[in-house]
Amino acid sequence: MKFTQLSASLKENIAPVYLIEGEEAYFRDHAVSAIEGAAGITQPLLNNVRVEGESLKGNLPSFRDSLFTLPFFDEKRLVRVYEFYPSEREWEQFLKPYMENPCQTTVLCIVNAGKKGTADLKKKAGVTFVDCGRESEEMLSRWLFGLVRRQGGAIDADAAELLVSYCARDAARMKLEVEKLTLLAEGRITSALVREYVAKDVEYKIYELTQAASRGDATNFYEISSDLMLKGMDESAVLSALVSHFKTLTEVSELTGSDKEVSALLNIKPYAVQKNRQLVNRLGKERVTSLYKELFALLAASRGGAYTKTGAYLAAVQKIFFV
Repeated sequence: MKFTQLSASLKENIAPVYLIEGEEAYFRDHAVSAIEGAAGITQPLLNNVRVEGESLKGNLPSFRDSLFTLPFFDEKRLVRVYEFYPSEREWEQFLKPYMENPCQTTVLCIVNAGKKGTADLKKKAGVTFVDCGRESEEMLSRWLFGLVRRQGGAIDADAAELLVSYCARDAARMKLEVEKLTLLAEGRITSALVREYVAKDVEYKIYELTQAASRGDATNFYEISSDLMLKGMDESAVLSALVSHFKTLTEVSELTGSDKEVSALLNIKPYAVQKNRQLVNRLGKERVTSLYKELFALLAASRGGAYTKTGAYLAAVQKIFFV
C-alpha cells in the first residue's frame, strides 16, 4: 500500500509485520509514528525498541526469539529495525518461520530506504508493505490539501501544484513550508503567497531555464543560469539540462498518439506533453530536432575534451539565441 493509505488501513487492523520502504524519509518516519499511535503504546521506554540492521549480522536467532518478549503495561510492543537487508537464506532459515506464526503482541517494523538484500521482503508472505517512495505531483497535491486542512486552513489548487514544484516533491520540505505559509496566510494559501515566500528548488529553476530557452527569452535565461551557477551548478550541468529538455521536445515531436499515450511512453505528465507540443508547434519540428542534435554534440565534445565546459556552454547559448 502507499503511505497515504496507511492511516485508513490502521483503523481496520494492525498487521504483525510491516516493511516500510522508500527514499522519502518523511513518509518513513510518519509511517512508523502512525503505527506506534495505532498500537496505543504509552510506555515507549519499555515497549518501543529500535534495532540497527547492521547489528543483526550473526544474531538473527536471538533477535527472532526476542520478538516474543511480552509488552509491559501496554497491549502491544513495537520493534523497529532500520536498514535491514537479509539474504534469501537468512529469510528462509530465521524469519520465514516467524512470519508463519508471529507474536500477536509484537508489531515488527522493518524500515529501509531501499531494497539491497537478496530477499525481496515486500513479496514475502506475512509482510505488509508500505511504499514510501516519491509520490507523483498529483498525489502530493492531494496530500497537501489534507495537510493544510488539518492545520485549519485551505490552499488553492494552483498554489498546491506550485509548492510541489518549488520543493521538488520533497514532502519534508513541503510540510515545513506549509507550516510557515499557514501563519502568513489569512485562511487560504494562494499561488502569490507561494511565489513570495517559498524559495525555488534547483529542479524548478532548471525547468524555468529550459522554458526561457524555448521562448527565446535571453534575459530571463541569463538571470536563471547565473543564479544556478552561483549555487553550485557548473556549465556542463546546465548544458546537460538543456540537452535533456530538447531531447524530450524531439521525442514528443516524433510521437503521434494522444497526450495520455505519449505521457505513458515517455513517463511524463499528460499536461507536460500538451505544453511540450505547444513549444514544438511554436519553434517548429526541424528547429527542435536541430537544437537537440547540436547541443548533444556540444555536450559530447566537452566530455571528450574537444571543448572546455565553458566553451561548450557558450556555444550552446549562441545556437539557442543567436542562430
